[in-house]
Formats: sequence, C-alpha cells, structure tokens
Amino acid sequence: MKTQELKILMVDDHPMIIEGYMHTLMATKKENQSLTIDIASDCDSALKAMKKAKSIGVPYNIYFFDISIPESSDGLYKSGEDLAKRVRMVEEDAKIVILTMFDEVYRIHDIIKTINPEGFLIKSDLTSSELASAFQAIQNNPPFYSGTINKILRKSLQNPITLDLINHKMLHLLSLGVKTKDLVKHLDLTLSAIEKRKKNIKELFFVEDGKDETLIKIAKEKGYI
Repeated sequence: MKTQELKILMVDDHPMIIEGYMHTLMATKKENQSLTIDIASDCDSALKAMKKAKSIGVPYNIYFFDISIPESSDGLYKSGEDLAKRVRMVEEDAKIVILTMFDEVYRIHDIIKTINPEGFLIKSDLTSSELASAFQAIQNNPPFYSGTINKILRKSLQNPITLDLINHKMLHLLSLGVKTKDLVKHLDLTLSAIEKRKKNIKELFFVEDGKDETLIKIAKEKGYI
C-alpha cells in the first residue's frame, strides 16, 4: 500500500491544546499515513512556516487554524480566519480546518461563505474521536462540521429569510444590548442607513409591534442569533 505523506500546520496559541491535537492525530492515523506536523502560536510564526514550506517546494497539505490568535506584527493578519483566507487564495489544493470557541450564527455563516473550510469544529464539541473522524473525513469526503455547526446550519435551512453579513451582524449586536445609535461604532454605515436596514429586517421577520426586543426574540427562535 502506497504511503500517504501529509504535511500539517497547526496554529493555536495554547500549547496544551496543540499537544492534544498532535497526539490524537498521530495515535489515530491510518497505517499508510505518514504525518509531519509543524506548529505555530500566532500569525507571524504561522506566516513564517508557510513561507518556508513554499520556498523549499513542500507546501502544507492541511492547515488547522484557531480563530483567536495574536495578530501579525504588521497588522495585516488579525486572526486565524485571515490566515485561512490567505491560504484559500494562494494554495488551491490545501485543506483547511477551522477551530473556534465562537458559536455566533453570523460568524459561522460568514466563515463558510468566505473560506468554505473542509473542516469546521467548535472546540466545545471537540473530542479526540471527533477530531480523528474529522481528519479522515476532510481528506475523503469533505466537509466535516461538528455538532453545533450542523445544528445551526439545519436550523437556518428551515427558514426562508436570507440576510447578508451586515444584517446578520446587526442582529447579533442588538442581541448583545448594543443601542441603535451605537451601531455606527461597529458597522461601516451611517445611522440613517442602519435605521433603514433595521426597519427592513423587522418587516422580513414580521415584527408587528416594531420593538427591538420582539425582533431579537423571533430571530433567536428562527436560528438567526
């Protein structure tokens, strides 16, 4: 049986988590798989490893990106999400696995839309067996989504309302208690544009009393928050 040589970069700023991932993959790999695993703890060290791999003509086959890692010193890459977007643009054959503690609906939809990762795992869902299953699945039958991701996607598919990223983020911020007048600090929009969007969203969700509280309640029930 031909040996499958896989070069992997794991990016996470928690050493114990990285160690756990590495141990799981090495312990559960198939007999014909040979794994070379490099690690990085921030955007700068990840970029350095990626550039080195490319310079020697042996790029990574699989990337594991934690979303929340220290940004690059030049400020161009602020998260693992930004690194994943870079890989998606310049390395067509590479497979990407996103790992995160975040479970905000709008962020999950945005990552799937912009990165379309072969694997998407919420850390609170993650067990050793699920990581092992995800690792094999992304090579043979991607994508592999953990339970929380699948639950969010199933719920959104049951509802016909389509929201763009800005409206989705607006709902999320309102659910956190951000006032309408303060949304201008979080969104690249004028107050009048925000108020117009919010009015349209309320019409989409049939908010008859016009209250933000009612909008948030309905949006949560339908799986948009």
